[in-house]
Amino acid sequence: MNRSGAVDQGERPTGGGVLYVVATPIGNLSDVTLRALQVLGDVPLIAAEDTRLTKRLLDRHGLTARLTSFHAKSGPGRLATLLDHLRSGSDLALVTDAGTPAVSDPGEDLVSAWSDEGGRVVPIPGASAVLAAVTASGLAGPRWSFEGFLPRSGRARRDHLERIAADTRGCVLFEAPNRVAGTLDDLAAACGPERSGAVCRELTKIHEQIVRAPLRDLAAATADGTIPSRGEIVIVVGGIKGGSPGAALSRPPGDAASDTEQLSSALEAVERLVAAGTARGEAARRVAAETGIPRRRLYRAQG
Repeated sequence: MNRSGAVDQGERPTGGGVLYVVATPIGNLSDVTLRALQVLGDVPLIAAEDTRLTKRLLDRHGLTARLTSFHAKSGPGRLATLLDHLRSGSDLALVTDAGTPAVSDPGEDLVSAWSDEGGRVVPIPGASAVLAAVTASGLAGPRWSFEGFLPRSGRARRDHLERIAADTRGCVLFEAPNRVAGTLDDLAAACGPERSGAVCRELTKIHEQIVRAPLRDLAAATADGTIPSRGEIVIVVGGIKGGSPGAALSRPPGDAASDTEQLSSALEAVERLVAAGTARGEAARRVAAETGIPRRRLYRAQG
């Protein structure tokens, strides 16, 4: 193995070249590991989500390399070309615009295809927006989930939101700037307006902003521009205090009678809205937002 961690010819698997999955900075170009720079300087070809951004990183660190584009809209022909490159015995580095390939970024198809052929895949870890948000927010706790980008609409989105609301762990997700206000509104409705959260914007960049507040307040701050809808955004939803979904309700821990009464009152409120002409799903959403009871629990209680 050479100084970069690349496999020498004597150690090389018979299946071909090595695919290096290389993490790059999420903002600040200094946040790149020595090993990543060594690999990027050694490989004969780099497959990049945006070659212009990758060239900027290479220029910053005095590296020259042959680049080819590989992104979400690349057709099957580009995937086949990269696999042929690896089959020939040549190494390949895979990078995205920021962070680690195949984590809510292009690259999973290439990694999967080369692994299926028995090819060697070597991860080169580095900067992570997920971990940066977890550590900077101080909300996720020791156990948390990562959702990536939520579905944009429909049943799939509702199901994801309900799972987040019912999960005792913290949750980390990505969101596009033009959709962050709507997502915070939906999270407040599903998880309860007082559930703790954080918006981590432009991490490691000049305009980095980390705001911790109840989900309701984060939604309002995004709506009024206090939190600008620009840049790369990571949302952290705090875990349910006390370790169980019941702890999210405004009642003393372990008070089963109070829990039953609150659920009964919530179900009555849903029925009143339905009787007034509101769709049952929308009625459940409104009551969930007002009471903090997850919509999934309301649906189950309705039979």
